Amino acid sequence: MSFQFGLIVIGDEILSGKRIDKHLCRVIELLRERGLSLAWSEYVGDDAQRITATLRRAFASGDVVFCTGGIGATPDDHTRECAAQALGVPAVLHPEAQVLIDARIRRLACENGEPYEPTRADNQQRLKMGVFPSGAHIIPNPYNQIPGFFCAPPGSRAAVYFVPGFPVMAWPMIAWVLDTFYADFFHQAARTEHSVVVFDSQEALLTPLMEALEREHPEIAVFCLPSVDHPMHGRHIELGVKGPSGLVAPAWEALLSGLHQVGARLGPEMVRSG
Repeated sequence: MSFQFGLIVIGDEILSGKRIDKHLCRVIELLRERGLSLAWSEYVGDDAQRITATLRRAFASGDVVFCTGGIGATPDDHTRECAAQALGVPAVLHPEAQVLIDARIRRLACENGEPYEPTRADNQQRLKMGVFPSGAHIIPNPYNQIPGFFCAPPGSRAAVYFVPGFPVMAWPMIAWVLDTFYADFFHQAARTEHSVVVFDSQEALLTPLMEALEREHPEIAVFCLPSVDHPMHGRHIELGVKGPSGLVAPAWEALLSGLHQVGARLGPEMVRSG
């Protein structure tokens, strides 16, 4: 797999604390369920210039990026226009999105017992939610049928996928993207993470062991997670190795051997697969 997965969460409400972001944890879960992992994430407020710069980097990254928020039709929704600017293309009303949004307008009118008036000002405003960068493709929205969109270079597996900020819409849309376009990458290689709680030690004392493990096992990542106030273990370090399952076992044995050699006091072990 020549690309990684990234996430961009857009919205002042996240940065101000008015709303707590739920996307990061859920996207990690959606990827993990499919044997994939998230490589990076960014949070961006509703500043058009900063959004454009962030999206320009995303398009140039060669990664598969999910972008949530800012694709509504109110004045603080800049994402659609910023995506067009980042790509250097015009923003145009997508014909398929127009059909879907118009169907939504017709359905709402019927449900409310009102006449169908597509030229009414509020309905024309709704159509703006179908204005995407030229050349974009739609992402179906099972919640209310107002689509998201994605932009991808011809023939490339990399793309940036734009979905609403509402979790009830965004998460099924992200799952659809993964299942539709990236199923051939699911569970390509089993991965394992094996770690142990180390008491009464310091990161600096464990660093030579970590460096030696990375030299001797280049396909394995070594990680060190210190904690000062854990409710069960108190002050400790979780030290471990992670990577392809078939390569983790020898690195884990080497880690344990090194910890015993330095006289480390060890606690519970943890194994995670994904």
